[in-house]
Amino acid sequence: MEYGMSKKIVVLGNGILGKEISKQTGWDNISREKNGFDITDNGLIEEMMFDQYDIIINCIANTNTYLDERDPHWNVNYKGVDNLVEFCNREGIKLVHVSTDYVYVNAEPNSSEEDVPIHQGTWYAYTKLLGDSHVQLKSKDYLIVRGGHKPTPFPYDKAYDDIVGNFDYVDKNASIIIKLVKNNSSGVFNIGTEPKSMYNLAKQTNKNVGKDICGLGCTLPKTLLMNLEKLNKEI
Repeated sequence: MEYGMSKKIVVLGNGILGKEISKQTGWDNISREKNGFDITDNGLIEEMMFDQYDIIINCIANTNTYLDERDPHWNVNYKGVDNLVEFCNREGIKLVHVSTDYVYVNAEPNSSEEDVPIHQGTWYAYTKLLGDSHVQLKSKDYLIVRGGHKPTPFPYDKAYDDIVGNFDYVDKNASIIIKLVKNNSSGVFNIGTEPKSMYNLAKQTNKNVGKDICGLGCTLPKTLLMNLEKLNKEI
């Protein structure tokens, strides 16, 4: 599907973000579920005729933050990204890579794109950071977006009031990514909206949600705040 600039775009991944981007734009969508596409199989990237596109948006990731095994994260979040970078460079395709606000966990609060992200000690965060670094080092034409997108409406009975960040619902983050793509933006961008707790976000779509605290033994990061000045100047 083409937009006004006559660029042909495909979205990889049929999770909530990939679905939402294609829903808002009509851009083609390829996934394991629908098309048998496996980002870890370099041969499949060649076979899927991605060379017909000008831009590939990669929404594929292993997001199981609780999985304490390296290889499932490594293969998708790093090796699969390596495969895409190599292909896009060879075919002259721009790569839009969806990263995560988790790369800033344990970094200084309100981090900017120029600060050094510190991984939080999970294979998810570590391999996503490696994927980001590989795109920046090797890709000839790229856009990296770092954020956190949540399903809407909020699907759970309780939400943590002590986890704060710039995360937002998937439709809002998808619209930001679409604007950056249409703007032909390049480089690394933190994406999201005003700071809020997970509970405050949940209340927007689930008025009956209960308030909870991520106390002792909770492994989730408490702070996912990012600097959004670059984004706000861009769009």
